[in-house]
Amino acid sequence: MKDLSESRILIVDDVKANIDILVQALREDYKLSVALDGASALRSIEKAPPDLVLLDIVMPDLDGFEVCRQLRARPSTREVPVMFLSALEDVAKKAHGFEVGGNDYLTKPFEVLEVKARVRSLLKAKAYADAVREAIARELRIAREIQMGILPADVAEATRGTGLEVHAVVEPALAVGGDLYEVLRVSENRVVVALGDVSGKGVPAALFMAVAMSVLRTLARYIPEPDEILRRLNDELAQQNPRGMFVTIQCLVFDLERRCLSVAGAGHHQLVVLSPGCPPRMAFPSTGRPVGLMPQNSIETEHVPLAAGDMFVLFSDGVSEALNQQEDFYGEERLLAVLAAARDATPADAVARVLADVRAFTDGAKQSDDITVVAARYAP
Repeated sequence: MKDLSESRILIVDDVKANIDILVQALREDYKLSVALDGASALRSIEKAPPDLVLLDIVMPDLDGFEVCRQLRARPSTREVPVMFLSALEDVAKKAHGFEVGGNDYLTKPFEVLEVKARVRSLLKAKAYADAVREAIARELRIAREIQMGILPADVAEATRGTGLEVHAVVEPALAVGGDLYEVLRVSENRVVVALGDVSGKGVPAALFMAVAMSVLRTLARYIPEPDEILRRLNDELAQQNPRGMFVTIQCLVFDLERRCLSVAGAGHHQLVVLSPGCPPRMAFPSTGRPVGLMPQNSIETEHVPLAAGDMFVLFSDGVSEALNQQEDFYGEERLLAVLAAARDATPADAVARVLADVRAFTDGAKQSDDITVVAARYAP
């Protein structure tokens, strides 16, 4: 936990005599900086957030209430503790100070010992909260590394010599997420490609994703048809699922010897097919419900021939349901449009174009869901 003597306090008051008293009281224990009005205080805090703000209320232009309100509205300063120091003793004023986000309120004239005690208490609370946040962030970073390690380590190696080229990207909305994909070579001429989207986000979704991924990988190694893979996956997940979580998923089995593709879907939206000389189209609707909800899921397989140059683009709803600043959805029409210009592209280029187009559409809006895109092209 941070040494309190390293804490920095910003004193904001338009009366120099008040500042002098506080500086004299606190300078031996903490690092201090000063602002004489609300506007300069906000600029100083935005540049280098302090560990505590001692804030006067009655000041010209921006009063202390407005300064505090603006601090709480900014993500970078939302957690900075604020203690009001004011001559306003009215209970309504004190209540308003807490309503706008103040952590403490002390009326003038104040006792130096009381100021020092309250300052120390606020700084200790902040140091503890910072330490907890850092520990959680560290554990989430480790969890993300573990989760990313569960995904296929070397997609290129899994498809080498098959005539199939696959590229995949996953971008969780939080430190960890619930999207998954698999690229698994189960025999010399058979490759399984799957993409799934677990309900929810964050740690619960990540844990369920890890279980689903492990079971899917095991089943895909010895079950030839995608519908049976997903039915067995459904039954395994439904057997012990106290939270009622589920996975929407598509499973593709490439039989490269027979030049045939088998596809089964469970609650997932269609994928995009790009064939030479044809516009991109949505294909392969799911026949079953999401896996994991209950036993006996009716899922069917669709078989289609493979032609040279065919590319299949799977995606999670973090793509189609990405939101921009106006809360409009990205949608499937935009996806088809960007892929129309990528018919001759490599899978890596197609995935990169989709991600770039989604980012351009959202234009800085907060990512609302995990984004995963997998592109597989048959080029014998």
